[in-house]
Amino acid sequence: MNQNKINIISLGCSKNLVDTEVLMKQLDANQFQVTCEEENSDAKTIIINTCGFIGDAKEESVDTILQYVEAKKDGRIDKLFVMGCLSERYRDQLEREIPEVDHYFGKFDWKAIVGELHKEYKPDFKNLRMVTTPKHFAYLKISEGCNRSCSYCAIPIITGKHISRPMEDILAEAKSLVEGGVKELLVIAQDLSYYGYDLYDELKLAELVQALSEIEGLEWIKLHYAYPTQFPYGILKVMRENPKVCRYLDIALQHSSDNVLKLMRRGINRAKTTELINRIREEVPGITLRTTMLVGHPGETREDMEDLKNFVQEMKFERLGVFPYSNEEDTYAAINYEDNIPQEEKERRKEEIMLIQQDISLEANKKRIGQELKVLIDRQEGDYYYGRTEFDSYEVDPEVLILKENSILKIGEFYNVKINDCEDYDLFGTVI
Repeated sequence: MNQNKINIISLGCSKNLVDTEVLMKQLDANQFQVTCEEENSDAKTIIINTCGFIGDAKEESVDTILQYVEAKKDGRIDKLFVMGCLSERYRDQLEREIPEVDHYFGKFDWKAIVGELHKEYKPDFKNLRMVTTPKHFAYLKISEGCNRSCSYCAIPIITGKHISRPMEDILAEAKSLVEGGVKELLVIAQDLSYYGYDLYDELKLAELVQALSEIEGLEWIKLHYAYPTQFPYGILKVMRENPKVCRYLDIALQHSSDNVLKLMRRGINRAKTTELINRIREEVPGITLRTTMLVGHPGETREDMEDLKNFVQEMKFERLGVFPYSNEEDTYAAINYEDNIPQEEKERRKEEIMLIQQDISLEANKKRIGQELKVLIDRQEGDYYYGRTEFDSYEVDPEVLILKENSILKIGEFYNVKINDCEDYDLFGTVI
C-alpha cells in the first residue's frame, strides 16, 4: 500500500470533475501521488467527490461511500474523506448515519482538505488543474451557483447564488490548459447566460469567449448550459464570425407548455422560447442545438405532454435528452406541489419523447452523409477510431466512427473526414 498516494473518486457532472482536478493539483503540489478513479488502486487515502443533484445521483454517492467504508473496515484503506454536493447539503445527516468516514467537507473546501492532510494550501495554484480528461480537451468552468428559481432544482440550495469567476482568472487557467496540450475547451456553468453580470454589471459571455479564442493553440470552443431567459444575444455574432467558436450550443429548455413552464417558474413561455430558437438558428446558420426536457413535473397533464411532443417534432433539435422529474426536498416544487405522477408514468413519458427524437436524430445524421467534416479523434477502441465534429460534445453526443484498417490516426489530432453512413446517433466516415 502507498501511504503517500491519494485516489479521488469523482461522481456527477463535469462541473464536479473540474473541482476534482483543482483539488488534485493542490495535492500534487504538496508532493502527494494523486490519481482519479484508478482501478485496483493501492492508495491508502480515498476522497469521494459526491453528487447530490437528483435521487439517482444521491443514491450512487451513498453507495460509493458505503463501498469504501467496507474497504476501510477490511484494512484496505486508512482514510476516507467525502466532499462535494451531497456532503455540502447533508453533512450533518451523513455524519450521523455513516460515522465511519474520517471527515466530511463541503463542495469547495479544498483548503480544509489539504489542511486535514497536514499540508499547506497553495494560492498560487488556484488557476491550475490536473486534467483527467484525454489531454486534448478540458472543461472550463466560468461560474458557480445560480440565481434562477426553477421549482425543481436544488442547485441554488447546494451551491448558492451565481458567482462569476473574474475574466483574468479564467483566461489564466485556459492558457495553462492550452500550454498543456488542450486543443478544445468545453466551457461550462450552471448558467452561462448570466456570466459577468454580478461582476461587471453587464452580460459578458461574448467578450469572454472572444478573449478565449485569441489564445494561440486553442482550436475549438464549445458552450454548455445556457439559460433561455435573459439570453446573451451578443454571443451569436461571435459564434457566427469566429471560426474557433463551434456552432454548437447546449441550452436547457425543460418544457414547452405554458402551464408547465409557469409551474416550473422558468420565466419564459412557449412563444418566447420559439422566438429564441428561431433567432439563434437565423443568426448562426448551421448551428447544432442540444437541449434537455423534464417530464413528469407536478401538474403536467396529458395535454401538456402532447404540447411538448409537438414542440419537439416542430423544432427538431439536433441533440435532445429527457429527464423524469425528481422530487428534491426543500425545492419550491417539493414544498408547494404534490409529486403525484407515478415513476413508471414519468419513465413512459420520457420514452415517448426519446422515440420522437430518435427519428429526428437519424434524419439529421442522414443529412451529414456526403459531407466533409473536421473531426477530433478522442480514442481508439475495437476496430474503430472514435472522434467528434464541432457539432458534438464529449460523452453526450454522437461520435464519428472510422475503421482502423483504413487509416492510422493519432489521438487528439484533427482530420478531415467524409461521412459515408450513419445510424440513429452515430456517423461513419473515411479520412480524406
